[in-house]
Amino acid sequence: MPDDAAAPYDYARSLERVRAGDQLAARELVERLYPVVIRIVRSHLPRRVQEEDLAQEVFMKMFSRIDQYQGTMPLPHWVSRIAVTTCIDHLRAQKRRPEFRWADLSEGEADMLDRVLVSDQAADAGDALASSELVRKLLDQLNPSDRMVIQLLDLAQKSVAEISELTGWGKTLIKVRAFRARRKLHKLFLELKQKERS
Repeated sequence: MPDDAAAPYDYARSLERVRAGDQLAARELVERLYPVVIRIVRSHLPRRVQEEDLAQEVFMKMFSRIDQYQGTMPLPHWVSRIAVTTCIDHLRAQKRRPEFRWADLSEGEADMLDRVLVSDQAADAGDALASSELVRKLLDQLNPSDRMVIQLLDLAQKSVAEISELTGWGKTLIKVRAFRARRKLHKLFLELKQKERS
């Protein structure tokens, strides 16, 4: 195996080639950054969204703004910020969802939630999928920024510093947003519980 096979990818050289109009370098850059972008898109948007279309939008924005990249942060971090912002913008553009009701739950989700509401026993492993869907439905009720911070902090287990780097938000803003988002989720859960009992 040649020594240069383990060498880190030279983003600076690749950018020089892209800025000079080298289409092969642009393709290589997309291939190199695609896993980062698609992971962000998949983890932050509902399944009904066409993830490939959104990933392409991220790369179009990257190439349209390539001259703005100053090199003050690693290129993958800069592209990650574009991806996160694109996801937030997409979520904001969606129409506000109707009120979440007990009837919106699948039979498995309703059964799992019913067990949680009426007993202190932990849900069994078979409820994991229903739990995941319920969490997704509750998260869908949050505004895009609140949803994003909960997904990054609680579901993706990112640190506040990592989220700050990804989004460009200040650490205090992230903590405040997470606190408010958790309160909103708790309120939504209690409202759902109240509706089920009435």
